[in-house]
Amino acid sequence: MPVADVRVEHEVKLMDFTKWLGGAGGSPHDVSDRQRIRSSESLQNGVSSSQSSHDNYVFRPEVNGHMELRLVVADDHDIVRGGLRDLLEEHVGWKVVAEAATGIDAVTKVREFSPDVAILDISMPSLNGLEAARRIIESGSKTRILILTLHDSDTMIKEMLDAGVRGYVLKSDAARDLFVAVEALQHGRTFFTSKVTEMILNGYLKKRKNPTATEPGASRITPRQREILKLLAEGKANRDIAVALGMSVKTAETHRAALMRRLNCHSIADLVRYAIRNKIIEV
Repeated sequence: MPVADVRVEHEVKLMDFTKWLGGAGGSPHDVSDRQRIRSSESLQNGVSSSQSSHDNYVFRPEVNGHMELRLVVADDHDIVRGGLRDLLEEHVGWKVVAEAATGIDAVTKVREFSPDVAILDISMPSLNGLEAARRIIESGSKTRILILTLHDSDTMIKEMLDAGVRGYVLKSDAARDLFVAVEALQHGRTFFTSKVTEMILNGYLKKRKNPTATEPGASRITPRQREILKLLAEGKANRDIAVALGMSVKTAETHRAALMRRLNCHSIADLVRYAIRNKIIEV
């Protein structure tokens, strides 16, 4: 197959999958003729990714001889992991060395395989993607984290930035941003959606205007309390939490009491509502 045809087919498959991934509906193989024509015209006209608009980004494999980029993909949906793996491995020099279906498994796989980039979904069982990212970063790992998610709540974005995550892509924008984001992280740069970039800029300008102002999120719950909150909201008892987090039942009870005081919650139902509002769990 001619090189141009291979490139067109790659972009078609990327648009197919990411359109479905972002919730646009339809089959992962349902792409309009207009998208195919636009891809073909861009290639025939010799438009490079730097010359074309960001929306018309066309993937181009790197030349042979570049060092392999090792990736871990974590998402609790088998079909999403498989689709991401197939797409990513079409890039010359990129290899998915491991997959994970839970946050805890993602942390383990990163520790075991030491990938260059880990792509994490937010909504995973056992440990969500944000907490998994925090554990990976706090462990001193050099793996760069890319969050790929459906959610863009202000609270989540602040927590992500505080944790040290430097890559964030919405699944609805994956067709446009996924490969660009991975390439940015590969070369030591950051990549954020426009909303995150705007939030960072607004925070910087606010800090310059009022240097003594309290930092956003200064009164947030601790990482350990977030883990406990998630487990409580999922219906886990103190004994289950103690086993999951490697602590005594008494310590789990103490954390639970402190958490309820900090959030001014008077029942488990209040904690569940807080967790849902702040996208710590999904319903």
